[in-house]
Amino acid sequence: MPEVVFTGPDGRLEGRFSPPPRPRAPVAMILHPHPQGGGTMNNAIVQALYKTFVRRGFATLRFNFRGVGKSQGEFDNGVGELSDAAAALDWIQTFHPEAETTWVAGFSFGSLIGMQLLMRRPEIRGFITIAPPANMYDFSFLAPCPASGVIIQGDQDEVATPSGTQKLVDKLRTQKHITIQHDVIPGANHFFEREMNPLMKSVDDYLDMRLDPDCPIK
Repeated sequence: MPEVVFTGPDGRLEGRFSPPPRPRAPVAMILHPHPQGGGTMNNAIVQALYKTFVRRGFATLRFNFRGVGKSQGEFDNGVGELSDAAAALDWIQTFHPEAETTWVAGFSFGSLIGMQLLMRRPEIRGFITIAPPANMYDFSFLAPCPASGVIIQGDQDEVATPSGTQKLVDKLRTQKHITIQHDVIPGANHFFEREMNPLMKSVDDYLDMRLDPDCPIK
């Protein structure tokens, strides 16, 4: 889990990177929760996602948005953070341009940034979105959403409400040529404090399905 530092739009950004284990290995980038709520790349869910993708042979990066940890700059209400994510993906691609595909995974605020990045980078072909704050932010930019993915929600989430997430899922499912899976974890709050195992089983089951060579979703 090498420490890395790379150049972002507003200064240096720090991260942890697992290099590609083979030629053409896929890429995964993990995005952390809201910086002003204590979110960092060391968040438990972010770390669990990171380890999952590393175990599956992805070149995997998690990093701190601007103003978090050793990353330079100041919080920019999502605008600068999206630029940070784009710069992070650029950094991976400078020395691993042959990646066969790219995934993005985000938790809470990180899911908002991840879905915005998805709209701008056609190489992203899969996503994992955990507790998207659809009741707090406008996700209408997903029109149309260019890739299939899974949205995972706790049914006791008091921050990113289940009703807000359901409206997002329903809207995305009206779009053609993509498949949106929606998993609801019983008893889970926003942080999945006692439901980490069911959360990660949902992630693993989805990746098992999508990474199967015979999966019809591409």
